Amino acid sequence: MIWVMFLILFFMGATVFSFINVLIYRVPRKMPFGMERSICPTCGNILKSYDLVPILSFMVLGGKCRNCKSKISWRYPLIELLGGILAILCFWNENLLFVDMKLFFVQGTLYFLLLAILTAIAFVDIDTMEIPNGFNIAIFVLGVVSIFVFPELTMLERVIGIFSVSVPMTLISLLVLGAFGGGDIKMMAAVGLFLGWKLCLLSWFLAILVGGAYGIYLLAAKKKGKKDHFAFGPFLCVGCMVALFWGEQILNWYFASFYSF
Repeated sequence: MIWVMFLILFFMGATVFSFINVLIYRVPRKMPFGMERSICPTCGNILKSYDLVPILSFMVLGGKCRNCKSKISWRYPLIELLGGILAILCFWNENLLFVDMKLFFVQGTLYFLLLAILTAIAFVDIDTMEIPNGFNIAIFVLGVVSIFVFPELTMLERVIGIFSVSVPMTLISLLVLGAFGGGDIKMMAAVGLFLGWKLCLLSWFLAILVGGAYGIYLLAAKKKGKKDHFAFGPFLCVGCMVALFWGEQILNWYFASFYSF
């Protein structure tokens, strides 16, 4: 039975992230994304429902549009695959018999929605070097809802979280013009409300660590100059995802190692 549940979760997660693909494509282009039918970005042909099955349709079609035969980016099924995996992670619990199932479902759903928005932000930022305000507002709304869903995180921790990263990022941006974008700063303020200051700071640290390594690689490979910029939002999003799932364990390990010296 547990494998059946995982398959259902995977398909539901992949389906939601199929819609995230729509947001990633349409939001930067100011295109409607509500009830409008999906289309091929090359020929504009309206896609049939059987061409929209997450992952499977891509495989059956051989990665090409049924109408114009143009190639479909591998990014679409990979994002859907990511959605399926994240859905399983959000609802994974070895002690399901000992938890409040209603609360467990609400908490898992809230986590999953946050991850979905972070994924949309990451890829839109890669494509456009911008983070739409609507995504940050959505994270802030989830943060407000999380106040009631995760009462163990105090309001003080959340308020400090709003400013713990966003203020330093703002100050750095004033000193080093263009160091961080306004969308990055707003996103971390919203994330701080959801995660609290500890996990928010951890997210930023992980982002700087990985993003810094990537920046060094770009310089060493001469793909970017010292004054060139690259999208930092994806690294912030990855940092937030890691902190969401494993933040407490990372912090416990760090402080245990620190006090062992």
